[in-house]
Amino acid sequence: MGLLSMFGNQAPAKKPTDDMLLLHAMLLMAGADGNIDDAEIETVEAYFCQLPEFTDKDFSEVLADCRKMVSRYPNLKDSVKALGQISSEAAKKKAFILAADIAMASGEVDEAEDEMLTAMQRILGVEDALAQKVLEVLSLKFAK
Repeated sequence: MGLLSMFGNQAPAKKPTDDMLLLHAMLLMAGADGNIDDAEIETVEAYFCQLPEFTDKDFSEVLADCRKMVSRYPNLKDSVKALGQISSEAAKKKAFILAADIAMASGEVDEAEDEMLTAMQRILGVEDALAQKVLEVLSLKFAK
């Protein structure tokens, strides 16, 4: 037993699950401007409710787990690094697609969202060709 363990009865931080990290990716994009308002939380929750990974899961509970994970990072922008812990390539691609979808759903994509999506692409290892395809399809989805 180490010296510090005598003073706390805390369990070690649990490794984030892929579903928690998918939610984290959506929240990061919603809060790319440094603020997540109620409408953005509602948008993320709507996505959450439609995804098979979250069937029978409570949004508030997964959100609380995300907040605990983020608290281990010095700031929200640094927490994008957590996305590198997603275990499967399919989930990494899905995280990128969801983040891009949320960015484009808000209307005009601003510089902070663009930078966040670029960082996510790098951390998630999404190839440029796939990123381009995703953005082309989403542009069609949100065209007026």
